Amino acid sequence: MPLEVATNDAVALTDADLDEMGSMEGAFDIGALSKAKEDWVLATTARIDGKLHGFMFATLERIGGTPCVLIGMLSVRRHSKRDTVLRGLMGEAYHRALMAFPDEDVVVGSRFVAADGLEAFDKLDEVTPSPGTRAVGEERAWGRRLAKRFAVDGKYEAQSFVAKNAQSGFLDFEARRSRPRDRRDVLGRRRRGRRRNGRLRLDDGRRPRQARRALTRPV
Repeated sequence: MPLEVATNDAVALTDADLDEMGSMEGAFDIGALSKAKEDWVLATTARIDGKLHGFMFATLERIGGTPCVLIGMLSVRRHSKRDTVLRGLMGEAYHRALMAFPDEDVVVGSRFVAADGLEAFDKLDEVTPSPGTRAVGEERAWGRRLAKRFAVDGKYEAQSFVAKNAQSGFLDFEARRSRPRDRRDVLGRRRRGRRRNGRLRLDDGRRPRQARRALTRPV
């Protein structure tokens, strides 16, 4: 079952495309998907045997001159191949960052409501927030910049990297296997409580390690 990943302009999505995304029974309804279509530049889909198993809305841009990959919304079907689908979606984002910013460090910005969302960043350096790390001034400054870009700055707590009642888009991924307790604790409580309280974490990380190696190769 080969994974097929494709990226197109978000504005090119049809109502049928949005209906298909909504039928995955993930966290997002048609209203949220329609808003993501308007807010983000790129729409990426991941299919197995022609069936949609994941999608992502993202954009490549600069914030204060720094190149960024901003993931506005991502959802992966609860399926035995969910890890493969997540890697495919993130790999596409990293590849496009490498093509767009071949000689620069890249910040990856996103939001997540559960610690499982950290799985998306396992190829990144300097992920903040994450278990066992302590943010410094630069990371907190980036948290504020990302909060402003995601339009949740009025609800954002810089010390905790949490935005309250701001679930307009995030990483919708549920890990298949159990995780260490400290990974769950990055959110301060289990996923069910976090969803009920409507809080989001903002996350940023540097460019992926494989992209760093690829920088020395012809593109």
